Amino acid sequence: MRLIQYRKTILFLSAIILCLGFLVSCREDPPQINSIEPTIGRLGDILTIRGTGFGTERHQSFITIAGTPPTSSAYLSWSNEEISVQVPEFGEAGLVYVHRGGQRSNPALFANMTSMPVLARTNIANGPRITSIEPASGPIGSLITIHGGNFGSSRNDSGVFFSWGAEQPQATPAGVHQPDFVEISEAEFGYELWGDREIRVRVPDGAISGNLEVRTPRGNSQAVFFEITGRPGTKVYRDRRTYVLAYRTDIRVDRAVAPNTLFIWMPQPVVSSSQRNVRLLSRNIEPFIENYRGTSLYQFNNTAPGDRWEIALSYAVEVYAVETNIRNQAPPRLNRPSPVRAAYVLATPLVPSNDPAIRAQATTIIAREALPYARAQRIYNWLLTTLEFQSAPLSGGALEALEERTADSYRAALLFCALARAVDIPAIPVAGVLINRQGQTTKHFWAEFWLDGFGWVPLDPTLGAGAAPFDFNLREDHAGYYFGNMDNQRIAFSRGERFLYQMTPRGRTVQRSREFSLQNLWEEATGGLESYSSLWSDVTITGVY
Repeated sequence: MRLIQYRKTILFLSAIILCLGFLVSCREDPPQINSIEPTIGRLGDILTIRGTGFGTERHQSFITIAGTPPTSSAYLSWSNEEISVQVPEFGEAGLVYVHRGGQRSNPALFANMTSMPVLARTNIANGPRITSIEPASGPIGSLITIHGGNFGSSRNDSGVFFSWGAEQPQATPAGVHQPDFVEISEAEFGYELWGDREIRVRVPDGAISGNLEVRTPRGNSQAVFFEITGRPGTKVYRDRRTYVLAYRTDIRVDRAVAPNTLFIWMPQPVVSSSQRNVRLLSRNIEPFIENYRGTSLYQFNNTAPGDRWEIALSYAVEVYAVETNIRNQAPPRLNRPSPVRAAYVLATPLVPSNDPAIRAQATTIIAREALPYARAQRIYNWLLTTLEFQSAPLSGGALEALEERTADSYRAALLFCALARAVDIPAIPVAGVLINRQGQTTKHFWAEFWLDGFGWVPLDPTLGAGAAPFDFNLREDHAGYYFGNMDNQRIAFSRGERFLYQMTPRGRTVQRSREFSLQNLWEEATGGLESYSSLWSDVTITGVY
């Protein structure tokens, strides 16, 4: 009897195993891409994908290019072995996949022809060359290693450039605008190692899938495709506006005996993913050091009573409006710890994120919210609903704003950064000028916070609250717009606090608060320079186009 029961059990188990094997054998293989044509083309071209297992009808199947699916109207034909689709005009180049029945095919690479740089400048014999990139794809802020040769033993004037692109008007053909690049950012601690055969860098804010190249004084490397992955949302640059600006300082010496020296730090517009192609147009005096931590350093030796100088600078700068859209509030994990996160959550005298009152208020605002983007949005909304904003300057900083519940742009930017850093969100204050309809400027401050895998997200609490300067072109949807988006009616001179070092240990320094650049040093007198005066002008706009 027991033997019969045992045999029945064996037969039952065997039947289950056979059924499972049948179900597994019935599962369809994933789609397979054999080729795509063209492999290098333009956005808007017809892309033909050949392979197997695509299915005779599209139904719920779809393709993705650089992680983005085309619209339904973009599909021209779909069969089991061939798909024809129009590449989105405003998409990105990248890896192509076919998705069917919950399965994904092997990848194929589609490169954007308009992003291919001109190689005539490359010196094949002595210029830099790239042999590989590890990994070949990654999110914003991730660390990659570039292998090759002839990079140079130190960086100096060399750099690594990633593809960058602004949105073009719909009437603009895909091939009429030149490809552009964004360089590794010092503010993001982008360069970790530079050697003749190996470079380690972090993918900069604003980079898109496309060509990467190494540029040195000996030439440019060949272009190598790098794909940006893991984006939790999109960032669009549009509506470029070019400003020509000028500013100066006038210096007069009253009492001095030799030897003595006067140092002047003149800030210059910053370069970022949204503020680009900063060009010096004119200056009347050559600096002692060019681009010293984002400033031009001027030196005057052995001044005498009655000496006068004027330092006059003129720049041209392109400014883009920025629009962000976060679809997935949980950012991807980076392959290495983020130095941006480590640096920009620390407390400073301007951003007192370790103050008990700041910490307590930040904890109350975020409640149980865990996602960084949502935390930052709660802080922004709290500022708008709690503080009384005014456009006229106030004294004090973040702590005074918290205690008195009043803020100008300076107080608001610093308080946002302090509250954000207190709950582990990297944030930096930004200083510069706003430009009204008449081309007049007003000193102004705003902020940015960092999302791993996405980059910097801009915000302006003061304009969000509607406290705009006179005749400024303020948007009607200002409360919602100025979190995550930024206009092109401003010029930034510093992003974060600019820490400069004294030239001599016993120098007598001048610090200027609430200026259009957040830097700790502006002037330094040494030796027998006992008395002098300096008059700093406002930033003036001399041209807009």
